[in-house]
Amino acid sequence: MHVPEGFLDVPTSLATGAIAAAGVGLALRGARRELDDRTAPMAGLVATFVFAAQMINFPVGAGTSGHLLGGALAAVLVGPWSAVLCISVVLLVQALFMADGGITALGTNVTLMALVGAGIGWLVFAGLRRVLPRSTPSIVAAAAVAGFVSVLAAATTFTALFSLGGTLPVDPAKVLVAMVGWHTLIALGEAAITGLVVASVIGVRPDLVYGAAPVLQARELEIRLPDSQVVR
Repeated sequence: MHVPEGFLDVPTSLATGAIAAAGVGLALRGARRELDDRTAPMAGLVATFVFAAQMINFPVGAGTSGHLLGGALAAVLVGPWSAVLCISVVLLVQALFMADGGITALGTNVTLMALVGAGIGWLVFAGLRRVLPRSTPSIVAAAAVAGFVSVLAAATTFTALFSLGGTLPVDPAKVLVAMVGWHTLIALGEAAITGLVVASVIGVRPDLVYGAAPVLQARELEIRLPDSQVVR
């Protein structure tokens, strides 16, 4: 989903750049409440995984490409504010060293993949977590759905930006069909990967999954004695 340089006009690029800067600034403050000495290394691992996953690109058309976003996955694992920082760092490295997206389009890509991707993903996950049973399978299911919705939200937001400031003579309706059509397939893959990764981490270190904290805190403490009696 990296938007290339020159795909949006200067006013639109400047506006998304300002939104991205404000969002990252808020994330820097919010991440202080999410990360500590125990969970900070997890953020580095998440950023590395997302960087590797985004190397798999799918051509969409009209100069754009689609790939796994990772925003919802990062939000569930390390928290929404930390997720914004993780995705933003990945996009910055890609723009500087891989010419993926470009510097002038960095604000647009951060807005789409970090702010919208992680933000919408977290809101969907948190909403589902409230209504679903407090269990590990519910956390995994909510994460998968959040991953699916976050991709479509980012694709739709891109189409809205293109309709406002697109520089190519392409009908925005056709862009919407192409983006949503391709990204529906990508969203299915993202949902599967998000669910699998969250399930794997919960299975090994549930204490490191930020989104699972309310479920773990609600669990009833059990102590099993040698004679198989259970003390609650």
